[in-house]
Amino acid sequence: MSNNFSVLIVEDDFRVADINRQYVEKVNGFEVQHTVSSGKEALIFLDNTECLPDLILLDIYIPDVEGLDLFWEIRHRYHDVDMIVVTAAKEVETIKETLRGGIFDFIVKPFDDSRFEQTLKRYKDFRTQLEVDKEWNQKEIDLIIGFGETSHSAATTNLPKGIDSITLNEIIQLFKDKGIEGITALELSKEIGTSRSTARRYLEYLVSTNKIETKLIYGSVGRPERRYISL
Repeated sequence: MSNNFSVLIVEDDFRVADINRQYVEKVNGFEVQHTVSSGKEALIFLDNTECLPDLILLDIYIPDVEGLDLFWEIRHRYHDVDMIVVTAAKEVETIKETLRGGIFDFIVKPFDDSRFEQTLKRYKDFRTQLEVDKEWNQKEIDLIIGFGETSHSAATTNLPKGIDSITLNEIIQLFKDKGIEGITALELSKEIGTSRSTARRYLEYLVSTNKIETKLIYGSVGRPERRYISL
């Protein structure tokens, strides 16, 4: 089963929809679940799918939709689904209303892939932290909501040298998937495609921040094996 974040694209221009799909699938950890070209198709899909998407990329200018009607319909009926508005709309009232409606981001067309990638990585950081942590202190809340700067860049700035936020969150998600089974530095290096020393550096950082703990496993021969397990 895929552990990627699933994305529904709501875009009436098939060319733009395909570009957005390519942008999404370039970012590790995301996959396009479905693409629709109208408000009616969007609601039919959401009403009938067995698994709701994690994230909706929503264009405001949809031919069969009046203003923000589709946005509010989705928000009221599917309040657990996150939304990023991707649109040519620039009106302050539209931006203000969608922000009040709890969008994760507002991206104005045309945009470049780096801007798109940045918001998806920030979203991935946000969701990973939500799923891993039981509670946050004020500093962690400030990083997530982007107090003073984007949460992704802030998190990267505040991490020690040699620790990348994207790789770190990938490892945190790996521990969540594996439960209390645990992993060694060698096993992790193979999972994420790094050297053993790099994997150990990330593991020891997580130990220092009380995200995981270590356990020595004694075999019949040789040195004990150091395994890292979830708290």
